[in-house]
Amino acid sequence: MSRHVAIVTDSTAYLPRQTMERHGITAVPLTVVLGDQALEEGTEISARSLAVALQKRRSVTTSRPGPEVFAAAYRAAAGDGATGIVSLHLSAEFSGTYDSAVLAAKDAPVPVRVVDTGMVAMALGFCALAAAEAVEAGCGLDEAVAAAEKRAEGTSAYFYVDTLDYLRRGGRIGAAQALLGSALAVKPLLQLDGGRIALLEKVRTASKAIARLEEIVAEQAGSGAVDIAVHHLAAPDRAERLAERLRERVPGLVDLHVSEVGAVIGAHTGPGLLGAVISPR
Repeated sequence: MSRHVAIVTDSTAYLPRQTMERHGITAVPLTVVLGDQALEEGTEISARSLAVALQKRRSVTTSRPGPEVFAAAYRAAAGDGATGIVSLHLSAEFSGTYDSAVLAAKDAPVPVRVVDTGMVAMALGFCALAAAEAVEAGCGLDEAVAAAEKRAEGTSAYFYVDTLDYLRRGGRIGAAQALLGSALAVKPLLQLDGGRIALLEKVRTASKAIARLEEIVAEQAGSGAVDIAVHHLAAPDRAERLAERLRERVPGLVDLHVSEVGAVIGAHTGPGLLGAVISPR
């Protein structure tokens, strides 16, 4: 089904495939470099394969899509009848993906609005959904961008990791913060703040950290209409337990998504990640 305005995002939005198909959203893949292999996220490497590689301490890095990949996606959208494109991407603090999209947009056959959402994972996914729903309601390019930006402003993300080593190695958190989190028996809780990862609290044990994560999410969700996503990497039982508790505690819950993060985010957090995205309607 062609749409007046097409929605493009990237593979770190972690939207369910059925959801993307239903709303006509295209996701451009980032690349995971495993040893000497460059693999597309979502099609050529699974989160489970990544977790095994990390546990074996294999070299894992990530790479943005080149401008030519975005150019192809924009041409395809125009060929399907789009007269404008909203291109929504993970925080430019994490990746050069936004810059690649900006370069490609300059020569696109239709107007392209490229947005650095400052988000990642379903925090980005909810922005893409907001833009798609605006288009489906008859909105144009500017209104779809505004809908995505409004969703981003209200969305927050919190997460627990077993260790800060992966974030430190990838340059996603400072060495000083990583050192604070690596003290004996201290488990870190982090948040997405201004498009960056920031240390929120240090808790004594993993169980207490996860309980505290639940408290923070329930408080942040409040009583209004809200969507929540629970993410994990190689920790499905943790994720299901947190999701079940949130179903009981959040009265205004509309949609609750539970999913394993993909290889790009997983490469920087390591196995054991448990996170939650809170996105008011």
